[in-house]
Amino acid sequence: MKNALALVAVLLCANAASAQETPSTEARPWAMPGEEAVDPYTTSDANAGAAPISDPRVLEAFHGREGIERIAGTLVDLSFADPRTAPIFKPFDPVRIKRTLSEQFCYILGGGCAYSGRAMAEVHKDMGLTPANMNALVENLQKAMDMEGVPFAMQNRLLARLAPMKRDVVTR
Repeated sequence: MKNALALVAVLLCANAASAQETPSTEARPWAMPGEEAVDPYTTSDANAGAAPISDPRVLEAFHGREGIERIAGTLVDLSFADPRTAPIFKPFDPVRIKRTLSEQFCYILGGGCAYSGRAMAEVHKDMGLTPANMNALVENLQKAMDMEGVPFAMQNRLLARLAPMKRDVVTR
């Protein structure tokens, strides 16, 4: 279970790293000084990192797209506030992170959403994330899913899909 949770944290950090979207740092107050603009992304469900779950009961347990959006939003808010994860998230746009995480979770949970984020390995290649970073993020995801009332067994279905992405995200 801890490995699955750690993998989810890595995935979430990946979405954080893909958060730059607008062309200039002036239009992006969250950008770090000297940070270059990132080209717009092409929508590619292949970048979501996992195939969708076909069991409609799982999407139902997450309360559909609206529940997934709430979970992604809560996760990002918790991660920006958590001293263990805030330094990772601080340089990025929370609105974009919420959107891409919601897209990723919705796609994986079989909600019919398209994922517009970059591939996990590309996003995380220079972040130097550790297993501890990932574990903290997974704890925040679990808390967000608990707050939404997602049953534990259904949480594990999402975590199992996210877990293999650890190898693409944790680099230290």
